[in-house]
Amino acid sequence: MNLARMQDIGGLRAVVTTVNQLNKLHENYKNSNFTHSLVSEHNYIDFPKISGYRSIHLVYRYKHKNSSLYDGLQLELQLRTKLQHVWATTVETVGTFIEHSLKSSEGPDEWLKFFALVGSAFSHLEDSPQVPGFESLSKKDTFLTLTNEVNRLGIRDKLSSYSSAVKAIPAETSRSAAYYLIQLNLREAQKSVSITPFSRDQLEQANIEYSKAEQHAEGKEEAQVVLVSAGSVESLRRAYPNYFLDTHDFLKQLNRIQKSLR
Repeated sequence: MNLARMQDIGGLRAVVTTVNQLNKLHENYKNSNFTHSLVSEHNYIDFPKISGYRSIHLVYRYKHKNSSLYDGLQLELQLRTKLQHVWATTVETVGTFIEHSLKSSEGPDEWLKFFALVGSAFSHLEDSPQVPGFESLSKKDTFLTLTNEVNRLGIRDKLSSYSSAVKAIPAETSRSAAYYLIQLNLREAQKSVSITPFSRDQLEQANIEYSKAEQHAEGKEEAQVVLVSAGSVESLRRAYPNYFLDTHDFLKQLNRIQKSLR
């Protein structure tokens, strides 16, 4: 495909704490005087997707003030709250385990309906518009319905087993690392996450190892490989919990909802 025909050549994401902060950031971008032009905008918070997905997407056409090889190519900026990020990364984690692209609304109806319900419950927590199909439910009824589904489907046990299935992150991950090669192996009975750290001056070597790992994983659905930049393993885990099959924060939110019913 011609690069200029793609929806976007790159993506950026900002995760903030509250909807108010997100709205302020949104306005700051909309009123920015940088040279890039806004091509399209999708507010999935005011108008959530039926899947339960909520976020704001801004697509810009890149324009460098002194001209650039990349002028005309598009970049997508996603703005999310932490709660919206927890929802999205848990959808990816579960999709990884059950081998379905839930984030693309593909997979068992049971899971798709569950995450749509969770999305609507999370919108109540943020005083935002409801997910289509759940508008008639009050906050209390939404929370009660979700709690019943969590118990009926055994969600806590399933998600806890996903997290515990991954072996501990190796201790050799260096504090001075700037790049991390992450390899997720779902083929073994005991799932594993392998992390190889690289210092800032080892970027070339990191790319070489990344290419090798990608070639090795090609065509294998049970293997996933990614090379990312991060200040520490902990910051990496906060930004990409799905790479670690980590659903801890999601379970905390389910507990929060259940406690509010008491």
